[in-house]
Amino acid sequence: MNIHIIGGGNLGVAIALGLTQFTKGNQITVTRRNLAPIQYLSQLGVTVSSHNIENIEKADVIILTVKPYQIDTVLNEILPHISNKIIASAVSGVSLEALQQKTKGALPIVRIMPNIAAQFGESATCISFSDPNKEAGEQMVNLFNYLGTAVVIEEKLMDAATVLGACGTAYALRYIRASMQAGIEIGFDAHTALAIASQTAKGAAKMALEEKIHPEQLIDRVTTPQGCTIVGLNEMEHQGFSSALIRGIKTSLNKIRE
Repeated sequence: MNIHIIGGGNLGVAIALGLTQFTKGNQITVTRRNLAPIQYLSQLGVTVSSHNIENIEKADVIILTVKPYQIDTVLNEILPHISNKIIASAVSGVSLEALQQKTKGALPIVRIMPNIAAQFGESATCISFSDPNKEAGEQMVNLFNYLGTAVVIEEKLMDAATVLGACGTAYALRYIRASMQAGIEIGFDAHTALAIASQTAKGAAKMALEEKIHPEQLIDRVTTPQGCTIVGLNEMEHQGFSSALIRGIKTSLNKIRE
């Protein structure tokens, strides 16, 4: 496919990098007003441009990774130049209904919410679409499955998906940072502590994904009576580990809904 990504920020670039590494035969264009930060993509076979409409008439899919306040400007710019294109919007807070109204129902619209781990083929992408656009939605599911996992959700959960799947990357990294800092306190150098903390988190996630059982069942395999794991877990809970994470996720969701 010809894939046109409008918005060469962190997410747009992550998607482009993932597509170059984990798919074959796709022609990718990324646009950004200031080209300097993304110029290196051209060395990977990606077309970069400061003009949103460059090559857009050849596109099969247009992926929007711009800020919500930019959506009207971008659509007004590109709509006169496109027809029969899939619009895949990663713009938070802009509904399918709003996008259909803005495009006058002339194009198939799909909402997507990937995260920046798409660059490494490890994104948790949530996708939503209406019944008339099912074919376009399935194409996006197939595409983003190359970049990690892609699940179809109800549109009413897209804000929650943003928090759990996109903001969640930062939450997971904050855990890794804290684990690394603790590792330094108990004797490791920073490089070794980071390597152990990161691989341990990756291994735990792999177990959860592969076995598809409740995390507590996996935790039970690590905890032994009067052991060091259970006392550590209990101390974290006494200090509010789980409740702090839950409250943080809900606070982020409230911010999106403001």
